[in-house]
Amino acid sequence: MVEAGVAVGRGAAAVLARAGALRGAAQELVRDYDAAREAVAQALVPIRDGLVRRELAVMPVARLADATEGRLRIGALEKAGYETVGRVYEASAYELSQLPGVGRTTIAQAQAAAAQLAAAVEEAVAVPLVADQRGDAASGALVVALHRLVAAGPQVVRARETAGRVEAELTALMAAARPARGRLTMLVAGRQRRDGARAALLRLDEVLRGAAADGTGLMFTQASVDLLRAPGSGPDAVTEAWIDFELRAAEFHGLLGEFGGPAPDAAAAQGFLPSELAERVRAQPLDDRFRRVSLRGYQAFGARFALAQRRVVLGDEMGLGKTVQAIAAMAHLKAEGQTHFLVVCPASVLVGWLREIESRSTLRAYRVHGPDRALALKDWLAEGDVAVTTYDALRALDPLRDAPGEPLGMLVADEAHYVKNPEAARSKALVAWTERADRVLLMTGTPMENRVEEFRNLVGHVCPELLPQVRRSLAAAGPQAFRKAVGPAYLRRNQVDVLSELPELVRVDEWEELSTADLVAYRAAVAAGNFMAMRRAAYADPARSAKLQRLREVVREAAQHELKVVVFSYFRPVLDAVAGTLGRSSSPVIGAITGSTPATERQRLADEFTAAPGHAVLLAQIEAGGVGLNLQAASVVVLCEPQIKPTTEEQAIARAHRMGQIRRVRVHRLLGADSVDQRILEILAGKSRAFDAYARLSDTADSAPEALDISEQSLARLVVEAEQQRLAGAGVPGAVRVSLAKGPVATGAPADHAPAGSMQAGRVQADHALRDDDA
Repeated sequence: MVEAGVAVGRGAAAVLARAGALRGAAQELVRDYDAAREAVAQALVPIRDGLVRRELAVMPVARLADATEGRLRIGALEKAGYETVGRVYEASAYELSQLPGVGRTTIAQAQAAAAQLAAAVEEAVAVPLVADQRGDAASGALVVALHRLVAAGPQVVRARETAGRVEAELTALMAAARPARGRLTMLVAGRQRRDGARAALLRLDEVLRGAAADGTGLMFTQASVDLLRAPGSGPDAVTEAWIDFELRAAEFHGLLGEFGGPAPDAAAAQGFLPSELAERVRAQPLDDRFRRVSLRGYQAFGARFALAQRRVVLGDEMGLGKTVQAIAAMAHLKAEGQTHFLVVCPASVLVGWLREIESRSTLRAYRVHGPDRALALKDWLAEGDVAVTTYDALRALDPLRDAPGEPLGMLVADEAHYVKNPEAARSKALVAWTERADRVLLMTGTPMENRVEEFRNLVGHVCPELLPQVRRSLAAAGPQAFRKAVGPAYLRRNQVDVLSELPELVRVDEWEELSTADLVAYRAAVAAGNFMAMRRAAYADPARSAKLQRLREVVREAAQHELKVVVFSYFRPVLDAVAGTLGRSSSPVIGAITGSTPATERQRLADEFTAAPGHAVLLAQIEAGGVGLNLQAASVVVLCEPQIKPTTEEQAIARAHRMGQIRRVRVHRLLGADSVDQRILEILAGKSRAFDAYARLSDTADSAPEALDISEQSLARLVVEAEQQRLAGAGVPGAVRVSLAKGPVATGAPADHAPAGSMQAGRVQADHALRDDDA
């Protein structure tokens, strides 16, 4: 310990030497980190320049006149063949001076306007980074530069921030304490300098002791080593960087977004919340000590929203990282001293949650599910951190008996549309646990599904006091009033609003003329009034199925390009037909993932699909594989039939087209012309607008949302009736008109085996419910 009376001479010199060593380590880290970022900035220069020139090459020269508010006369330039801004931008002043009718004033104005437009394009252009660019040298240099920072990890950012603060403080203190190195220098210094030197030396000693206790010097050294670990150049470095990019594309893209380009619209990134609410959320601190990953700006805002508003619904579109936002919020609360957190999710995503918690934070996750759940619960209660359980298992837990003594730091409910029905046992169990939680976060990418009333129920779970206001706004004023009413408890962002780097999503509706065999099966299903049999009739005879023929062609083309394919269907028998058809080809087929596949097996199949070299095909029932799994290894998606819920299709597509996807995603939806497929799409044409109108900012809805609601049962009734009338009118034998007014339509998810049967009095047959661990 340095005392004021003896802080002179050797003792002071020793303190200053230790301070110099720590400052040197901080300076070295600052230099290494800043050099790594500068390398990224330099690698971007030729890529951005090429993108700018490409944009200017197709920009009409008339835009120069717009940029000068009409002062520039472009007639002479156009006559000389300078039809684009790019031609003017590339031309030298001398070249332009040789053109008839172009004087020095015109040249100066034209070049200034071209430079202004180039700067505007550069600010707005997004630098693409996809696996298809692997052979491009400039993209390779960029990936290598990014790789150095990504490989160093998010901790290097914290280390750089700390190093900057430490360097600045030590530099000032060392300068003030310098006279204390010797008695003579202290003697000749004035009284004020002597007092300042002693105070500075004491503060230096305090800083050094704190740094030693916190391991600050070791952190600086380790961060510098991490920055220098990645190979710097050469073919091996490029290959390694591209491989790492394919594994961690989201981290590469997140880092790339820090270097300019089009920033997400601030209002959209903040879910169009009222400005005063958004400001309060932005002011919420977010501690990252127990977090292992960096966050995008919108993700940090989402975590802050959950912390600041305490009991909320996070409704971000699929693929935006709701899980990591929840983990970030729990990690912050852990840093504040909270000890216990609970995650409730469907069984199908439980394994994913355990992995994410352990890989993206230092929190420990306990699997309170299955035969060892009692032991896991006991350990969680004793040790703290995160218990992960399912909605079914939660019903067997008692919040008075099985919760810690103090309130939960946070309760997270994933896929919260599982508790949209307040009368269901799982909903009541969740509500009982929310009463023991300090904060509640419900997460779902489909908070409305079929009825806006279901969304109100979710809001009621976290903020029941908002419900009267929500009902008034819905009944009278449309979506803007709705968003304002639910803003304190609801946040939603869409991919298009916040992810500029997402590869292109191409949707192709593959309309097929039903084969003779397809038509025979289809007409029999229509005559029987069997809605579900109508939906899968195109696969009744696999050898002569028009849809399966097209599916084989799509898979064959994907195999030629070494692309992975995921095939979704609502029906298990359809997937069996697909498996039988593809089994005779050279494509490796994995799955199927069905409603009865255990959670661990679902994850194993998804992992096998991801790890498979080159081309592979994964089969999945859409309501099992379309939720919770990360299938971004797939760049081709096949939907075997249209879905009754449009959100079901979007969820499935989002399994592949999500943050971290590195290839263009192509979606093929197989449709039968003049069939149930066409009728479903016609009826649903307006249904999908309801969610966009009420779950995000929109001015499209003029009426109460109930006017847009349509249930699965009523849709089935409408489709069956329309098809029976159409076929009866066409004189097709066997087609009959049946009244459907006497009984409800039984609808549900697919069973392993579709029932046969005929039309009962006034009732449309449907399949049994999909077996799910949480059904």
